[in-house]
Amino acid sequence: MGVICVSNKRLSNALSILILTAMTHIAENLALITAKIEETCQKNGRPPAAVTLVAVSKTHPIEAVEAALAAGQRMFGENRVQEAATKFAPLKSRFPDLELHLIGPLQTNKVHEAIRLFDVIETLDRPKLADALATEMKKQERFPRLYIEVNIAAEPQKAGVLPENLDAFIALCRELGLKIDGLMCLPPVDQDPAPHFAQLRLMATRLGLAELSMGMSADFEEAIAAGATHVRVGTAIFGDRDKPR
Repeated sequence: MGVICVSNKRLSNALSILILTAMTHIAENLALITAKIEETCQKNGRPPAAVTLVAVSKTHPIEAVEAALAAGQRMFGENRVQEAATKFAPLKSRFPDLELHLIGPLQTNKVHEAIRLFDVIETLDRPKLADALATEMKKQERFPRLYIEVNIAAEPQKAGVLPENLDAFIALCRELGLKIDGLMCLPPVDQDPAPHFAQLRLMATRLGLAELSMGMSADFEEAIAAGATHVRVGTAIFGDRDKPR
């Protein structure tokens, strides 16, 4: 029995060291990304406060989120409503200034829970979803900020409103009583993202929309140069994502 107790104690100590190491890495990564955002803003004549970091915690465990919270991060992005509910419902009561963004596709049967949980929904992309959001937001009397996802390069495998349909879609959303705060995009992975970011900024400017969510771990500096107000960074903070179960 003594041998088993010692082994368990060693295992517990080793696990504690691993967790502490991971927490330290996340804090260090956050500091590096924040510094890079500030540096990039300075290079482009923008105040650092103009760009907000959304830490993309999808597929990462609650311990990773807690490490980021301990380091001062308060804005997070999640892809799936159910996963986000499991991780963030208990954290929101402990951190009332925590802000949660939905950055993955939203099914209409998840709208009720999404409105209850998320502060920003970045993936509004079709009339049926707009109608469901308008109805449910009135019911709950809760009004998350809304971004329209634009399929900026008209890629057939991606969700999002096509650029040529954006004006009509925004008009529909406004008829439903939805306030649109900004645009979001995911440029093609095999192309220079800068022209796509510039195109999205022109769209937002023309439509009078203040917020632009664009840029991830590999290209957030280009996004900031193009006018992003929010950059979504995951891997550079939390490391490689766990594979979804």
